[in-house]
Amino acid sequence: MTAVDNDSTVDVREDAAVQNDGHSIWARLGAEFAGSLLICFSIYMVSSFGVVNFGLNLAFIVVATGVVYGAMTSIFARVSGAQFNPAVTVAAMLTSKTRVRDGVFYIIAQVLGGLVAGALFVFLIPSSETVNKSQWTMMAINGYDVNSLTYASLSQYGLTYGVTMAIVVELLASVIVVAAAMTTLKRSGRATRSAAVTMGVAYAAAAAMAAPITGASINPMRATGVAVFAQHEEGSHTVNPLSQLWVFWVTAILAAAIVALVMIVAQLAHSRAANGDEMDVDVAEAAMAQGDAADHADADDAVVYEEQAESVELPAPEAPATPDDAGSADEADGEVQQR
Repeated sequence: MTAVDNDSTVDVREDAAVQNDGHSIWARLGAEFAGSLLICFSIYMVSSFGVVNFGLNLAFIVVATGVVYGAMTSIFARVSGAQFNPAVTVAAMLTSKTRVRDGVFYIIAQVLGGLVAGALFVFLIPSSETVNKSQWTMMAINGYDVNSLTYASLSQYGLTYGVTMAIVVELLASVIVVAAAMTTLKRSGRATRSAAVTMGVAYAAAAAMAAPITGASINPMRATGVAVFAQHEEGSHTVNPLSQLWVFWVTAILAAAIVALVMIVAQLAHSRAANGDEMDVDVAEAAMAQGDAADHADADDAVVYEEQAESVELPAPEAPATPDDAGSADEADGEVQQR
């Protein structure tokens, strides 16, 4: 094995260690499963037993939803990133914050956690000849129109929440949650220290928006867990929640795609701007380098010219003839003629 291969192997191992944060895939899947189970079961209990005992109180549902998501995020954030939502996981995969293989397993663990919570909830519901289990589950399911949480009060005035309103509200609520989750996830998939507070507030805000219309799914695994085990008989006042489950999966995945697309476009724009600044700096540096080269060239030419000028020896000027020299010359010519 070459040194390059060794370096690449070390880099891959280091990346994997950063991605896992020291936890195996099984530990992370266990965290996603346990967190999803506890979240769903808590919300099912609040939506049914809480409403029966304390009445339909929107503030009670909103606060309970935000607190349970914040608590589970605080507990499991260091293990798996505390995604607990297929929409969050899909967005994390699209933005490369979670590996695709890990993300698929995360979603399976989340849905299984929701299903176990739904089964446990239905199993624990008390029932009698006058009160059957469907009367409990109808308060915990997610749906629109006759399955809406406020259908009983609205129907007196001939009003209902249709599928269009359910889609729009769930989509916007899911965008809030997914966007908040992406700000709390690092590139390695680990959650920041503020993740618990951020996610608690985001889920509470989304629940306040969607609870009167759809019961505030905001999370397809939450809607799936109770819908599978809800014993509803289709009639004039109830609809099988499985027939409306598609709304919560479609809006969740669409919200994940929207948030991921915005993040990718923003990253590309930032990279392009950074590259443009680097090009401007390179052009300026090149111009300065050319100016320095020209200055050096002029200086070198001047030095060469001075050296050439010094190397040329000019002839010494002849001294002018004096009268004594002229007389000596005439005497010499006379002697020559006499001889």
